[in-house]
Amino acid sequence: MVMADFAGWFLGMRCRLSLYGLLFAWLCASGSLLDVAQGFAWLRMCAGYTQTMPLTVALHRTFDPEKPCEICTAVLNARKAAEAGHQPAEKALIEKMTLIAASAEPELTPPVFEVWPALVNLFAEARSYPVPVPPPRCGAVC
Repeated sequence: MVMADFAGWFLGMRCRLSLYGLLFAWLCASGSLLDVAQGFAWLRMCAGYTQTMPLTVALHRTFDPEKPCEICTAVLNARKAAEAGHQPAEKALIEKMTLIAASAEPELTPPVFEVWPALVNLFAEARSYPVPVPPPRCGAVC
Protein backbone atom coordinates (compact mmCIF):
# COMPACT_ATOMS: atom_id res chain seq x y z
CA MET A 1 0.00 0.00 0.00
CA VAL A 2 2.80 2.40 0.86
CA MET A 3 4.64 1.66 -2.39
CA ALA A 4 1.50 2.40 -4.41
CA ASP A 5 1.11 5.74 -2.62
CA PHE A 6 4.74 6.59 -3.35
CA ALA A 7 4.35 5.64 -7.02
CA GLY A 8 1.28 7.88 -7.35
CA TRP A 9 3.05 10.74 -5.62
CA PHE A 10 6.13 10.28 -7.82
CA LEU A 11 4.10 10.29 -11.04
CA GLY A 12 2.21 13.39 -9.91
CA MET A 13 5.47 15.14 -8.99
CA ARG A 14 7.01 14.17 -12.32
CA CYS A 15 4.02 15.63 -14.16
CA ARG A 16 4.16 18.87 -12.17
CA LEU A 17 7.92 19.14 -12.63
CA SER A 18 7.61 18.71 -16.40
CA LEU A 19 4.86 21.35 -16.51
CA TYR A 20 6.96 23.81 -14.49
CA GLY A 21 9.93 23.13 -16.75
CA LEU A 22 7.81 23.74 -19.82
CA LEU A 23 6.49 26.98 -18.34
CA PHE A 24 10.02 28.17 -17.55
CA ALA A 25 11.21 27.28 -21.08
CA TRP A 26 8.27 29.19 -22.57
CA LEU A 27 9.07 32.22 -20.40
CA CYS A 28 12.69 32.13 -21.53
CA ALA A 29 11.83 31.69 -25.22
CA SER A 30 9.19 34.42 -25.32
CA GLY A 31 11.31 36.98 -23.49
CA SER A 32 8.89 37.18 -20.59
CA LEU A 33 11.71 36.41 -18.20
CA LEU A 34 13.02 39.92 -18.84
CA ASP A 35 9.59 41.26 -17.84
CA VAL A 36 9.80 39.30 -14.59
CA ALA A 37 13.28 40.74 -13.94
CA GLN A 38 12.01 44.26 -14.67
CA GLY A 39 9.10 43.80 -12.26
CA PHE A 40 11.54 42.57 -9.59
CA ALA A 41 13.69 45.64 -10.16
CA TRP A 42 10.70 47.98 -9.81
CA LEU A 43 9.56 46.27 -6.60
CA ARG A 44 13.06 46.49 -5.17
CA MET A 45 13.41 50.16 -6.08
CA CYS A 46 9.96 51.03 -4.69
CA ALA A 47 10.65 49.15 -1.44
CA GLY A 48 13.95 50.98 -1.05
CA TYR A 49 12.44 54.39 -1.71
CA THR A 50 9.43 53.90 0.61
CA GLN A 51 11.73 53.52 3.60
CA THR A 52 12.67 57.20 3.41
CA MET A 53 9.81 58.93 1.52
CA PRO A 54 6.03 58.75 0.92
CA LEU A 55 4.60 56.16 -1.46
CA THR A 56 3.61 58.64 -4.20
CA VAL A 57 7.11 60.13 -4.38
CA ALA A 58 8.64 56.63 -4.23
CA LEU A 59 6.51 55.47 -7.16
CA HIS A 60 7.38 58.60 -9.14
CA ARG A 61 11.11 58.01 -8.60
CA THR A 62 10.78 54.28 -9.31
CA PHE A 63 9.29 54.84 -12.77
CA ASP A 64 11.48 57.83 -13.65
CA PRO A 65 13.33 56.86 -16.87
CA GLU A 66 16.16 59.30 -16.08
CA LYS A 67 17.29 57.34 -12.97
CA PRO A 68 17.35 53.60 -13.77
CA CYS A 69 18.90 51.14 -11.32
CA GLU A 70 21.55 48.60 -12.31
CA ILE A 71 18.96 45.83 -12.82
CA CYS A 72 16.88 48.10 -15.08
CA THR A 73 20.00 48.92 -17.09
CA ALA A 74 20.89 45.22 -17.41
CA VAL A 75 17.35 44.38 -18.57
CA LEU A 76 17.44 47.20 -21.12
CA ASN A 77 20.79 45.98 -22.49
CA ALA A 78 19.46 42.40 -22.67
CA ARG A 79 16.39 43.59 -24.60
CA LYS A 80 18.57 45.50 -27.08
CA ALA A 81 20.81 42.46 -27.55
CA ALA A 82 17.79 40.21 -28.10
CA GLU A 83 16.30 42.57 -30.69
CA ALA A 84 19.63 42.84 -32.50
CA GLY A 85 19.95 39.06 -32.56
CA HIS A 86 16.46 38.54 -34.03
CA GLN A 87 16.96 40.77 -37.07
CA PRO A 88 18.09 38.56 -39.95
CA ALA A 89 21.01 39.59 -42.11
CA GLU A 90 20.57 39.62 -45.90
CA LYS A 91 22.81 36.60 -46.36
CA ALA A 92 20.82 34.51 -43.88
CA LEU A 93 17.60 35.63 -45.55
CA ILE A 94 18.85 34.56 -48.99
CA GLU A 95 19.96 31.18 -47.63
CA LYS A 96 16.53 30.65 -46.13
CA MET A 97 14.85 31.53 -49.44
CA THR A 98 17.08 29.09 -51.26
CA LEU A 99 16.22 26.41 -48.73
CA ILE A 100 12.51 27.04 -49.17
CA ALA A 101 12.75 26.95 -52.96
CA ALA A 102 14.79 23.71 -52.99
CA SER A 103 12.73 20.63 -53.73
CA ALA A 104 13.69 17.09 -52.99
CA GLU A 105 12.67 14.15 -55.16
CA PRO A 106 10.19 11.91 -53.41
CA GLU A 107 11.26 8.39 -52.60
CA LEU A 108 9.15 5.78 -54.30
CA THR A 109 9.23 2.43 -52.58
CA PRO A 110 6.81 -0.42 -53.17
CA PRO A 111 4.54 -1.34 -50.30
CA VAL A 112 5.58 -4.31 -48.20
CA PHE A 113 2.90 -6.95 -47.76
CA GLU A 114 3.41 -9.28 -44.86
CA VAL A 115 1.57 -12.56 -44.67
CA TRP A 116 -0.01 -13.13 -41.31
CA PRO A 117 -0.23 -16.69 -40.07
CA ALA A 118 -3.73 -18.09 -40.01
CA LEU A 119 -5.28 -18.60 -36.63
CA VAL A 120 -5.82 -22.28 -36.00
CA ASN A 121 -8.02 -22.18 -32.92
CA LEU A 122 -9.33 -19.18 -31.07
CA PHE A 123 -10.36 -21.10 -27.96
CA ALA A 124 -8.28 -23.12 -25.54
CA GLU A 125 -8.58 -26.88 -25.84
CA ALA A 126 -10.79 -28.61 -23.30
CA ARG A 127 -9.27 -31.30 -21.12
CA SER A 128 -10.23 -34.80 -22.06
CA TYR A 129 -8.77 -36.48 -19.01
CA PRO A 130 -9.73 -36.13 -15.33
CA VAL A 131 -7.68 -33.98 -13.01
CA PRO A 132 -5.41 -36.15 -10.83
CA VAL A 133 -6.38 -36.27 -7.17
CA PRO A 134 -3.58 -36.36 -4.57
CA PRO A 135 -3.45 -39.40 -2.26
CA PRO A 136 -5.22 -39.04 1.08
CA ARG A 137 -3.19 -37.92 4.06
CA CYS A 138 -2.72 -40.27 6.94
CA GLY A 139 -4.48 -37.93 9.37
CA ALA A 140 -3.49 -37.59 13.03
CA VAL A 141 -1.99 -41.09 13.34
CA CYS A 142 1.04 -41.74 11.13
